[in-house]
Amino acid sequence: MRTYSRPVQLLLCGLLLLTLAIAVLNTLVPLWLAHEQLPVWQVGIVSSSYFSGNLLGTVLAGWLIKRLGFNRSYYLAAIIFAIGSAGLGLTVGFWSWSVWRFIAGIGCALLWVVVESALMCSGTSANRGRLLAAYMMVYYVGTVIGQLLVSKVDTALISVLPWAVALVMSGILPLLFTRITAMENINHQATPVFSMLRLRQARLGVNGCVISGVVLGSLYGLMPLWLNHQNYTDAQTGFWMALMVSAGIVGQWPVGRLADRYGRLLVLRVQVFIVIIACVAMLSQAALAPALFILGAAGFTLYPVAMAWACERVGPHQLVSMNQALLLSYTVGSLLGPALTATLMQRYSDSLLFITIGSVAFIYLLMLLRKAGEHPTPVAHA
Repeated sequence: MRTYSRPVQLLLCGLLLLTLAIAVLNTLVPLWLAHEQLPVWQVGIVSSSYFSGNLLGTVLAGWLIKRLGFNRSYYLAAIIFAIGSAGLGLTVGFWSWSVWRFIAGIGCALLWVVVESALMCSGTSANRGRLLAAYMMVYYVGTVIGQLLVSKVDTALISVLPWAVALVMSGILPLLFTRITAMENINHQATPVFSMLRLRQARLGVNGCVISGVVLGSLYGLMPLWLNHQNYTDAQTGFWMALMVSAGIVGQWPVGRLADRYGRLLVLRVQVFIVIIACVAMLSQAALAPALFILGAAGFTLYPVAMAWACERVGPHQLVSMNQALLLSYTVGSLLGPALTATLMQRYSDSLLFITIGSVAFIYLLMLLRKAGEHPTPVAHA
């Protein structure tokens, strides 16, 4: 079986278009609200409503996929996201935008679960690492291109919304030319999402997604603040952030291939150890460029490897529920991580950003080392 079949290729093409719109709107919505002179706490609540929608969408996704299948669930999710985005143009206000961003958050979470579950169900233990690496590469490339679009086009609300909504609807087109049939021969018995979180044999994968959320949420949300406090200009901050995300893109393919060849557990241990070393290097600031590149390459590749490891511990009929549980774990980590780290940074020192990331990575490394020798590699089963 080819790793990148036609349905997979078209699914990733649609994801790229949708990610462009997600990246543009996630950046511009806070700026539009700031231009309307809304208080900072209201801007924060509007952002939080989007993540609240993510949580609800994650919980609903499995029920939707089981009843509608991958294709129709994908169409519906894109339409929900388009409605949530188009609604921003009706009126600018705290309450209305909180509702519209909540709806958009539901659509985005549904899209992520549909795409991740389709890839998991389409793949095998021998190629899931490469499939998820391609998924993450497309997501990060779309995010970077979206940021470049923001810097090059007119960012007025009335100018951006038409083409942003058009991008979302265009993301449906590739899936009109194929049908994802990965679940047709699977017994669709109901599996509660929260039972996946308690599944002992998949606990390392679930914990890995939580840790990944803490790491990436802290890096995305607080690294610009750390750079600003080190007296870097906005342009320099943008460069260092781009370097970090680019490292994540570069690392996806080799890490995914290594995980397929040598086993997820071994690769996870190495990744987490590298995150700890990179955090120590960032504290010294002796070599910012290589330290930040290594931190991005290791930190941004944790999620797909942990996800693939957890999915191999469940049956085919449980893959969708497991993907929901993993995305839910990641979302919780990405919400709690920046909140805890920001509090520590404000009370003590900016260095707590890397101390916190390194500490949670060390705790996860201890969990991984406890499993030494208990699990054979996926390739051995394949």
